[in-house]
Formats: sequence, structure tokens, C-alpha cells
Amino acid sequence: MIDLYTWATPNGRKISIALEEMGLPYSVHCVDIRNEEQFADSFLKISPNNKIPAIYDPSTGASVFESAAILIYLAEKTGQFLPTSLGERTRVLEWLSWQMGGLGPMLGQLNHFVNIADEKVPYAMRRYFDEAARLFRVLDQQMEDKPFVAADYSIADMAIYPWSLPAIDPVSEQTDQRFENVERWHASMAERAAVQAGMQVPTA
Repeated sequence: MIDLYTWATPNGRKISIALEEMGLPYSVHCVDIRNEEQFADSFLKISPNNKIPAIYDPSTGASVFESAAILIYLAEKTGQFLPTSLGERTRVLEWLSWQMGGLGPMLGQLNHFVNIADEKVPYAMRRYFDEAARLFRVLDQQMEDKPFVAADYSIADMAIYPWSLPAIDPVSEQTDQRFENVERWHASMAERAAVQAGMQVPTA
């Protein structure tokens, strides 16, 4: 049984979705980042960057941190949701990298300046709303003729969905833009039982 160290964040939910989709048994260990539990020495041994999520796999003795690395590890362990052919595999890894390097960080900054920062900085909020809208346009264009991000359902969808779902309405409202292909994809993702279950982890 895989040990999942997580909290109720988009990055954490990527992994619970993947574990549910892959049918892997797992045990949830809540790391309450509100109380800085991620800085505990015991967690540092599993996640050297003091960030959730992280996993420990007793069957291999491997501990893995960083959500993209965990997704790839689980996909390769199970042979699911990451193609083996070079071209198809590259497409999935492109969009996984896009989420890690673009969508996630930009939406994280947007959330910080809009919802967390003590000082409201109009320039910062506008900057990140505009960049979020640009990224949603990129995703919307990609989804124009595809049911999933890289054509077939993959770890790229699992990585992007927990970030894009809560952000799309605020970004649409603030920028007066619609992302209909992304909305269609969101609806499709929400119908998957494993996605529904993974989005509820942890329950605390």
C-alpha cells in the first residue's frame, strides 16, 4: 500500500486522482500546511523540499516528491496513462510540463495576490489575471478537437484539472472571456468516479 502525504491543494489532488484512476491501494497521511507540518523532520526525509505531495512505496522502497515525478512514477509502475510510443509520450509530458511550469505557478501567484496578500496590488492582480487568461486560451485551443488534453486520457489531465477547475470562473469573470472547450472537458472529468473520489482527498 502506497503512503500518500498530502493536503487539500491542487497539487495534492493530482496524486489522489491518479491513485484512484490506477486502482492502487493507498493510505492518506495528512500534512497540515496551515500548521507548518511540512517542516517536520520526519516529513523532510520523504520530501526534501518540504512540499506536499509526496509518496512512499513500500514495494520498491522508493520515496518520491514533486507531483510530476510522482505521476510519472505511478504511471510507469502501473503501465497506465502514459503512452510508451515516443510521440504520444512526448505529448503527455509536454502538457504535464506546461502545467508544472506555467498554469500551476501562475494560478498560484494569482491566488496569492487576490486572496492571501495583505496588500492589494492592482498591477499584480491584473498581471496574473491576464496571464491566467492567456494560459486558459492555450488550453482551450488545445482542447478544440480533443476529448482530453493529449487526445487520450493521461496523467496530464490529472495534473491540470485540479488547478483549472477552481480558477476558470474567476478568470472568465475578470477578463470577460469564455473557454468553452475547457468547460466541456471539466464536465467530462467531473463525471469520472476516480476524479470525484480523488478530489475529496484528504477529507480533513
